[in-house]
Amino acid sequence: MAHETKVKELDNVVIRFSGDSGDGMQLAGTLFSNLSAALGNEIITFPDYPAEIRAPHGTLSGVSGYQMHLGAKNVFTPGDKADVLIAMNPAALKVNAQFLKSDSVVIIDTDSFLKEDLERALFQTDDPFAELRLSSVQVVAAPITQMCKDALEGVADNKQALKSRNIFALGLVCWLFNRPLEIVEKLLSEKFKKKPAVLQANLLILQAGFNYGHNIHANVSTYRIETTSQQKGFYTDVNGNKATAYGLIAAAEKAGLQLFLGSYPITPATDIMQELTARKELGIKVMQTEDEIAGICTAIGASFAGSLAATSTSGPGLALKSEAIGLAVIAEIPLVIIDVQRSGPSTGMPTKSEQTDLLQALYGRNGESPAVVMAALSPTDCFDAAFWASKIALEHMTPVILLTDGYIANGSSAWRIPDLEEYPDIKPPYVTPEIQKGWTPYQRNPENDVRYWAIPGTEGFTHRIGGLEKEFNTSVISTDPDNHQKMVATRRAKIDKVANDLPLQEVQGDEDADVLVVGWGGTYGHLSEAVAKVHEVGHKVAFTHFRFIDPLPRNAEAILLKYKKVLVIEQNLGQFAGYLRTKIDGFNPLLFNRVKGQPFLVSRLVEEIIQLL
Repeated sequence: MAHETKVKELDNVVIRFSGDSGDGMQLAGTLFSNLSAALGNEIITFPDYPAEIRAPHGTLSGVSGYQMHLGAKNVFTPGDKADVLIAMNPAALKVNAQFLKSDSVVIIDTDSFLKEDLERALFQTDDPFAELRLSSVQVVAAPITQMCKDALEGVADNKQALKSRNIFALGLVCWLFNRPLEIVEKLLSEKFKKKPAVLQANLLILQAGFNYGHNIHANVSTYRIETTSQQKGFYTDVNGNKATAYGLIAAAEKAGLQLFLGSYPITPATDIMQELTARKELGIKVMQTEDEIAGICTAIGASFAGSLAATSTSGPGLALKSEAIGLAVIAEIPLVIIDVQRSGPSTGMPTKSEQTDLLQALYGRNGESPAVVMAALSPTDCFDAAFWASKIALEHMTPVILLTDGYIANGSSAWRIPDLEEYPDIKPPYVTPEIQKGWTPYQRNPENDVRYWAIPGTEGFTHRIGGLEKEFNTSVISTDPDNHQKMVATRRAKIDKVANDLPLQEVQGDEDADVLVVGWGGTYGHLSEAVAKVHEVGHKVAFTHFRFIDPLPRNAEAILLKYKKVLVIEQNLGQFAGYLRTKIDGFNPLLFNRVKGQPFLVSRLVEEIIQLL
């Protein structure tokens, strides 16, 4: 007879699936996060991929993880430490031991914790929990591999049983959190609709894992997480790369233009290209080129021809695209460049996340080569950020560099599909009959210095632009020094005037605080949660987070000079803080910098902010 289980009522919980990169941890985690989103939970996920393509089985370097944080409200990060860990082998246990709470539940497959498995994970004894000093965790030790084989006896072979271990673990976790299986079964049916035999096997394994939980002979806690009623609408679980692709599509729709993407595959940005490739029914054109330079050059050509053009890459690719970005700057062609930042320099750690490309985005080109630079805040904000980047590029005739990062690109959150009617129109500055007489390619709107856009093939607007400097009035090639000075200043002024069309910077927290916490880009969730926790313990603190970087919002200087102490927190060695010093006289912030390839720990941020206070 099974022992009566303890039920923990929690506002939120952190779960981590972990195993070899071939164990299907990403799939199991995604299915459980989709289930929880459907039940009304707020969710933030963090897929943690190994850098190696296929490390030796059972080794520490090959551990793949998928962490999720779910709750009824105020879920901003994937969480610091796990309440539940699913460790499919000893290496997964060893790598993730540091992320466990003292009373967490740990589920292991005992069939993968044999002597040779322990040795492969560099354990010195046959008791991994004692060796890792995990005496207070609640262990669910189950022969998962054998039970998968038993469940599929006469239905599928042992190979399929081994592939389905992740689904057994998923069923067990569904029991642990009192979750119904019906939604997961629907998700599996959709994923394997073309493979009925595989679907049947996974459904049997899912039920077996759930049933094992009911019959488990161990006194472990189960969990009940409250749900909340969401704003009415259609919801889906979306990661940052997919949201970025959707934002580009929405902008093209609003502008009435065809969307073109010219790109070369690179981790962690490739999913943007794959998502847009799958949307051919919308008339989207995607060209996978032979290298990064060709990718951006095809996009420049498509933009010249009148499309909304974009190119996606990561830090190494942004370096290769620098000369072509300069061409788009001097030719004043609208272009969206998406940089999904990863750990560097060089190849670095391709599957890990940082904020280390900011200075490259701002200054990494020859000559005075200003472009708009902005950054997305979260997986769902990637939609709005991509829309804004496209709108600015088209309306101001400029390249826009949109910085996301591996954390928000691969991480996901529940997203309410927006109504496009709520988004502003996009109106490119096309030439009109009123200005046709005497028109030149670099004739400008005097209010914002934006040149008028003549689509090639339009009668009466034959023209030539390119990488050589042009005369301000006639647009013919010029090497005159005074003219070059004027054109350089005009291109800079055009970017500065973009600020007139940006929303004002907002400040959260206490109006009378002495300390302002400042961040930018994909660290928004961690900083927001940290500031909230500092406020909860009685400290006054304010917080502002930047999406628009060059140009800064019009009120940025007033905000940053208002507070006695300003703490700039970023995942680099101080790039944004240094940039702000160059823009604001007398601004001298305090810094908190970490460059580990991993998201911030909220608990560590709280300590740092309280110490400053």
